[in-house]
Amino acid sequence: MGLLGCHVSISGGVQNAPLRATALGCETMQIFTRNARRWASKALEPEKIEDFKAGVKEQGLQEVMVHGSYLTNLASPDPRIHSLSVTAFEDELDRTEALGIPYFVIHPGSHRGTSRSEGLRLLTSSLQKSLEARPNYRSILLLETTAGGGKSMGGSFELLAEILDQTGKPDRIGVCFDTAHVFAAGYDIRTKAGFEETLEGFDHQIGLERLKAFHINDSKTKLGSHHDVHENIGQGHIGIEVFRFLVNDPRFKHHPMNLETPGGDEAFRRNLQLLYNLRQS
Repeated sequence: MGLLGCHVSISGGVQNAPLRATALGCETMQIFTRNARRWASKALEPEKIEDFKAGVKEQGLQEVMVHGSYLTNLASPDPRIHSLSVTAFEDELDRTEALGIPYFVIHPGSHRGTSRSEGLRLLTSSLQKSLEARPNYRSILLLETTAGGGKSMGGSFELLAEILDQTGKPDRIGVCFDTAHVFAAGYDIRTKAGFEETLEGFDHQIGLERLKAFHINDSKTKLGSHHDVHENIGQGHIGIEVFRFLVNDPRFKHHPMNLETPGGDEAFRRNLQLLYNLRQS
């Protein structure tokens, strides 16, 4: 039930990530394809692309994910930032496809104080143009749920549904459900009843068929805080039970579920083992 993994370093090159992932105990993994805190990036070398693909196959990793740059904001009203964001986004789209990775996750961004409608216009038009220029790509773009609040473009299922509807291309865009972000946005997933109610709301607004992946994180902040601070599984305000429900849910048995918890590799190992134990219980 559920494919368990974590965000894995690409230090030394993307080709090193698959072996690192299995050493951590991963069935799936998430990576960056470039430095996530810089605009500029070197092109991926063909031999490293092939080594990465071979490594994924040899290690038996399934439904790998890419996480987009932290700098990218396709909803930004600043012309310079918006232009840089489109360039970075398209470069990462190209890298995801070249590496044969099924899913590319991005944050919907922020309108930076203009208006929700203007942020929607900038974001959706950018997504449309970039995807239309790549009609044969197989990688699916995933918009990540966010903690919401203020200028954020992804803090409610209703707003995500608007983004998806205005962008179109339902076969090419889905959603990555981040447990900590959803909780911080005000969805109470701490109990089985609350978890089911949240999924029912998601299904009503967006459709469960468009939920393609999960980020598995506890939350250091309280329900509805609108602050994005991850915590190790069972050590935050969400608690342990929702993760037991999630990793055992047959609806999501083929979905990648990647940790982004704090503490580095040793914490990833502990959190993964905890999730495996929950899956068996």
